Amino acid sequence: MSQLIRLKDIQDTHRELIGDDYYDPTGNTAYGVNEDKVGKIEGALVEETTGRIRYLIVDAGGWFSSKEVLVPAGLARIVGDDVFFDSLTRSQVEAMEVYERDYQYSYKEQYKKDRTASVANTVPNEERMEISNSAYEAPSALELLEERLTVNKDRIVAGLVKVGKHVVTEDRNIDVELEEERANIQRTNVDRPTDRRIGDADGNRTVEVELEAERARVSKETYVTEEVNVGKTTERHTETIVETIQREELDIDRDGNVVDREGNLIDRDDITADDVRHARGM
Repeated sequence: MSQLIRLKDIQDTHRELIGDDYYDPTGNTAYGVNEDKVGKIEGALVEETTGRIRYLIVDAGGWFSSKEVLVPAGLARIVGDDVFFDSLTRSQVEAMEVYERDYQYSYKEQYKKDRTASVANTVPNEERMEISNSAYEAPSALELLEERLTVNKDRIVAGLVKVGKHVVTEDRNIDVELEEERANIQRTNVDRPTDRRIGDADGNRTVEVELEAERARVSKETYVTEEVNVGKTTERHTETIVETIQREELDIDRDGNVVDREGNLIDRDDITADDVRHARGM
């Protein structure tokens, strides 16, 4: 009967089984059916002899106040730092036994418990499912992510134009031709007799002549000399934006090493599939 141990324990005792480039989901966010947040991954259970991940330890704090359960690793879909259990429902988790940290789990025993919980009476008929053997394999679908630039345009105020007016005062000279009358006195010598006597009443009579002159009278009239219309035009230019993006590339371990129960490396040219299964206690 293959024993299951916590991944963090095998990291210290059987490091040669998993190497340095192993998958550790601890701390990742877990989601259930319809991408409903379940909680987070608290760790994993692996086979003691092979180091293969068989179960993920899921803290279902998003659905229940305090409950950790074991979910077959093959039901998981890994996307970046998130783990999606696309078929896992609240009723299924409720039917699962609480994970006991000090209990010594075995693969075959837990295998039977899974099948009992998946078809429990508390699970609605439409949510019951038969768990296949592939559900116990480590997640085989690994989605590689990359960042892509999405450029949107915002309208901003790039400038403000104000058009107003002010009064300018200046002196303007205008030449005006004016007429002015002046007195023109002509005296003519006369030698003729008259009946008038010096000292008569009209002897002191005076003659008045009005002299007229033109005077400039200046008035001001207002004229429109210019019209100013303020509009705007659109100009286009190309701006180069530099941004750093990331993508994930696949790392493949091609060693394919075979170890026995004690973690010793088996390196023979004539090794067979039965030898491998026997070495791994299968």
